[in-house]
Parts: sequence; C-alpha cells; structure tokens
Amino acid sequence: MTSAAKLENAESLLDRALEVLTNGSQIDVRNLVRSLYPAEAAHILEALDPERRAKLWSMIPPGVIGQILVEVNVEVGAALLKITDRKDLIAATESMGADGMVDLLHVLPEPLLSQVMESIGVHNRNRIEKALSYGEHTAGGIMSDDVLTIRADVTLDVVSRYLRLRGNIPANTDSLIVVDRKEHFQGVLPLSQLLSHDPHAKVAAVMDTRIAGIPYRLPSREVAGMFERRKLLSAPVLADDGRVVGRVTVEDVIGLIRDEADHSLMSMAGLSEEQDMFAPVVSSAKRRALWLGVNLLTAFLAASVIDLFEDAIQQIVALAVLMPIVASMGGIAGSQTLTLVVRGLALRQVSGSNAGLLLWKEISVGLLNGLLWAGVVAVVAGMWFHRPDIGILLGVAMLINLVCAALSGVAIPVLLDKMGIDPALAGGVLLTTVTDVVGFMAFLGLATLFLL
Repeated sequence: MTSAAKLENAESLLDRALEVLTNGSQIDVRNLVRSLYPAEAAHILEALDPERRAKLWSMIPPGVIGQILVEVNVEVGAALLKITDRKDLIAATESMGADGMVDLLHVLPEPLLSQVMESIGVHNRNRIEKALSYGEHTAGGIMSDDVLTIRADVTLDVVSRYLRLRGNIPANTDSLIVVDRKEHFQGVLPLSQLLSHDPHAKVAAVMDTRIAGIPYRLPSREVAGMFERRKLLSAPVLADDGRVVGRVTVEDVIGLIRDEADHSLMSMAGLSEEQDMFAPVVSSAKRRALWLGVNLLTAFLAASVIDLFEDAIQQIVALAVLMPIVASMGGIAGSQTLTLVVRGLALRQVSGSNAGLLLWKEISVGLLNGLLWAGVVAVVAGMWFHRPDIGILLGVAMLINLVCAALSGVAIPVLLDKMGIDPALAGGVLLTTVTDVVGFMAFLGLATLFLL
C-alpha cells in the first residue's frame, strides 16, 4: 500500500469516528470500538477533542485499555488515566504480556504504579522489574524477553518437532537463536533454512554465524540504524558476558523511527511530540510563550543592528525596502543546510571525520547560489530604484550572507550535538539570529561605507 493510500485510510477512519461520535448511538460507538486495532484507537483518541475523547474512551473494553495507553502520547495518556477506573486498569494488566506491561508502567504515575505491581504475580513482577532495570532508550529497554533458543548440536528434525510440541512461536519470529548450554549466543537459524534443508542436518551446519548480537546498552537510536542498514527483522540482545537476554524486532524499531521523526519535526518549532493537540488553551499558550520569548530576544538583537545604521536608512530609504531580502534569503539557505545536517546527525551520517568535508561542500553551494542570486537581485534592485550602486551592494551582501548561512547551517547543529543539546530544538533559532544579524550588518554596513 502506498503512503498516499495509508494516509487516506487514516483520514477516512478519523472521519468515520467523528461522524459516529457526533451523530451515532451508543451501539454505533461500541461497534466502532470493536472494529479498531489498539494503534488505530490510539490514533483516533489523539485526534479528538476532550469531550469526544472521553465518550470514545468510556466504550473501550478494560482488556484493551492497557494496549491503547502504551500507543498514545504522554499527555493524552495522562488525560485518559484521569478518567480511567483503577480497577479497570489493574484488570487490563492481567491480559498483557510482560513487554506490554513494561511499556505501560513507563506511563503510569507512582501511586498507580505501586498498585499495579502489587496486583501481578511474583514471577511476572520479577520479569518486569528486571526489564525496568534497563535504560528506557537502550536495546535492553525496547527488547522483548520472549525468546526462542535452540542448541547447535541437535538436528533440524528435532527443532521442528520441538516447535510442533510448543504449539506457537513469538510474534515476528524470522529465525531461531542458537545458544550453548550457558545461553551464550552462537548464531541464528533462519526459518527458511529450517524448512529447506535436510531434516537430519545439524543446526551447526546450517546456522548463520554472521549475525551479530546487540549489546543491551546500545542506544535505541543506533539499534534502529542497525536494523535499517542490515535489513534485519529481528536480532538477539546480549548481556556483557554474551548471554542472550532478549531480542529486538522490526516492530519495536518502527516505533522508534516514528518517534524520532515526530521529535525532529516538533522540536524545530519548539514543541514536544508528547503534547496533546487538544490540550487546554492556557497550558498550550504557556508552553509556547517561552519559545516565543526566546525568538523575541533574537528579534531585538537583529533590530539593534538595524538601529546602528539609522542615519543611513533615513538618508537612503531604499535600504529599508531592500534589507529584508538579504536576511530572508540567508534564512532560507541556512535552513536548507541545517535540515540536511540535523537529518545526518540523527542517522549518524555526520561525524567529526566528515564534518569538515560537508562544511566545505555547503560553503561551495552557498557561494554558487550566492553568485547566481546576487547577480539577479543586483540587476532588479538597480532597475527598481535606478541606483546600480545599491543593486551591487545588495548583491554583495546577499553573497556574504548565503556563505555565512551555509557555514552556520553546518557548524551550529554539529556544535550543539557535541554539547549534548538537541540541534533540532535550538538550531533554528540560532541560525535565524545569525543570518538576520549578518544580513543586516553586511548590507547596511556596506551602504554606510560606500554610499554615504
């Protein structure tokens, strides 16, 4: 299915839900709920206003609410928890596996967390406490402990009979993990090999030893990159001594990639991907006020640069008309470079070893584009105001600002990343400040030097 078709399906599902919630009966709403997968229900709940959200949530069966809570963002989940009966929530945990329980416990407030932990059995509690001991944003934090292991010294026929006796295998299983008697990782046996080779062959003869296990401390972002580069469907997670402690599947990684994309997109506007789209007006305004305040400070900085050249602007009015062009072109060029570099940092394609080459390449691009558009604006501005000298200075200032924008577009996110600051969050504000200040300073400064 194409991306356009998926988007159309999501939109039609939301439209149908809105229609049922607005005009349908309780039976219609209940039928709608029964037709939804947990992820679909979460998608709709995030898109609803609080009143319709509460109406739909009241129809969700207790056995499903836990699966939905781990799919919605943090703010929506917190709002849903406030209107959820605690008995229903505790009952919901009984139908969830250990992995789902771990995801759910990450979003529960402390008093409720303690009640849920007390309600589960000792065995499950030990499994969950062990899972919670791993870092949330590591391979150990996203892995499943539902692992199917076999030994290398048995035949494929023995493995087949073992699977038939077992009756089921973990979801998203594309291969079996081969271990020794101490559970140390040795390789994997793809199911395709199990089905296509001589049943009397030993596992050791057909298993794949090229697959490397994932250290449980590996950051989840790097896990996602590994899956993408190696086209993996699943991979074992290993303890420091090489023992298999779990596995990560492509389903886990898809969630990581989606979360990372949401984070990058929202951060560039100073927002959080965990915010409720229909949060109260006052709380939304408070969150955005801080970011608007930061932008206001940078705007005052740019304005102070303009104020330095007040006399020049009063004498040559054309400067006031043309100077926004320089800043705007620099801002757009810098944003293009910034977006490219932020994406490269997120994908681990930019590092200290190639940052210099990327910087030189982007400066070269800025120089070429600067020469091209400097010539264009010089001609247009010169004809517009019948002042070729102003047109030439405008073109030179634009060239300077485009080169500076390229330099800043690479340097700012790389430096922020080294400092442990999210470049998607702070990079845009810093870049805009640089291109505005340099653009105004270059154009008005050159005009002051050569025209007055």
